[in-house]
Amino acid sequence: MDQRFVKEGPGWRIGWDQAASTYQGMVAGDTWALELTGQEFQDFCRLAQQLVDTLQAMAAELMDQERITCEAESDLLWVEADGFPDQYSLRFILSNGRRCEGQWASEATQGLMQALCRLDSV
Repeated sequence: MDQRFVKEGPGWRIGWDQAASTYQGMVAGDTWALELTGQEFQDFCRLAQQLVDTLQAMAAELMDQERITCEAESDLLWVEADGFPDQYSLRFILSNGRRCEGQWASEATQGLMQALCRLDSV
């Protein structure tokens, strides 16, 4: 992964700064931003991808217009995907220390997930 970057699209933004002392990662929506520790950022990326994989695996089992909600968590954060396998919102809650949360509307999550998939291992 690059030592330092910010990637953004409509309704989302992510960043990484390897040289930062405490908060190397950053996630943001249109009206909010939150710095994450390196481990929080890694867990967020891993759990979000896990949820997308689960949504895709469940797609064949769902009826047309049937919504699904999936959750995944680590010791540091909880992540939820809600909607349809090809259009879903994404929400997270930090469960350690700062106790923050953020959410992206379904219109923003496809771009966000494409950017996360392109990241090399942090």
